[in-house]
Amino acid sequence: MLSMTLTFAGNENMNSVNTVDNEKVYDLSVNIARLSKALHLKDDQVEAVAEIHKTFCSEMVFATRYDEAERDARVDAAIKKDLGFMDYILERDQYKTYVRLLNATMNNRGLNK
Repeated sequence: MLSMTLTFAGNENMNSVNTVDNEKVYDLSVNIARLSKALHLKDDQVEAVAEIHKTFCSEMVFATRYDEAERDARVDAAIKKDLGFMDYILERDQYKTYVRLLNATMNNRGLNK
């Protein structure tokens, strides 16, 4: 589990950075094959999870274009939307693992407040 978290999060931990660096911090793209393996996804889940994650990543990077208050609101909305869709697609244990991985990634990027 720890190695998967490190794979997803990398070793970046940035707090106040310029827009280009902000985009790197907020870019939560992951290798879908590794995520599939970590979550033990079934074949019919892989494509749905990939599409949900693609949308989530786009919304996170898009949030960097706003001031801090608006960015925080957009990030919160993106996370809630992502978790709602993932909860619908994933089984209970898969969802719990996904939430742990997402939280670890957000913490490592300095995005949890």
